[in-house]
Amino acid sequence: MKLLTVPASRGVLWVRSGFRVFFSKPLGFAALFASFVLAALFLLLVPSIGPLLVLIAMPLVSQGFMIGTQHALAGRMPMPEVFTLPLRGPRSRAVDILKVGLIYGACSFLIMWISSVVDGGRFEVLQQAMAEETPDAERISFLLQDPMLLSGMLLRLALASLLSVPFWHAPALIHWNGQSVAQSLFSSTVGCWRNKGAFAVFGATWIMVIFALGVLLSTVFSLLLDSPHLVPMAALPAGLMFSTVFYASLYFTFVDCFGDPESTPEPAR
Repeated sequence: MKLLTVPASRGVLWVRSGFRVFFSKPLGFAALFASFVLAALFLLLVPSIGPLLVLIAMPLVSQGFMIGTQHALAGRMPMPEVFTLPLRGPRSRAVDILKVGLIYGACSFLIMWISSVVDGGRFEVLQQAMAEETPDAERISFLLQDPMLLSGMLLRLALASLLSVPFWHAPALIHWNGQSVAQSLFSSTVGCWRNKGAFAVFGATWIMVIFALGVLLSTVFSLLLDSPHLVPMAALPAGLMFSTVFYASLYFTFVDCFGDPESTPEPAR
């Protein structure tokens, strides 16, 4: 394993590379994201522990997309089976990836609990208000102006960002480099810290891309077509595509932090 440092400008290239590889195999990546969404909806149906199961699966999902991107770059169609490949390899690596998922799920629930204590449960009330069949705009507006809600949301964002650092590359370091759980979490943290400039630019670039999309959609549908009510409908597929591109770009962040991944023999078909 190599530990590399790249310039901050590399963050823009990660986003560009994500779009490029997505458009090279759009149907394949769309199938990956659709499979992930359907699986998440299925897990959410499990009483009591559904949301926890989704969180536990997230490291496996990110690794699946990395493998999908690797396949696309090799000229192969990324297929939903990439999500199972890390679990069909060496047993020790599969177990460690599941351990990473369990730790990530537990930490995520702890963050949600702490944030809920800080905002007094207002975030959950807001979610319920927005999920009503006929949302009360006045009530939602009142909830959004609550300073405790803002404090809780900022805390959620800050803690979730910190949590993502050790888990960003951990599944890949286990799957491709055979690191232990503790070693992968440490290496991921070091890799992200050494390239913090590139990751900051990566995040800023995504914010600008999303902002530009919002301006474009508002201009087209509100000013040119005089149909502002169509903006949310147009934003939904664009948001799904951007989410897919984000996951597709994770592979490039790994390569620039640790070098090209070692080839891991795939299970016989």
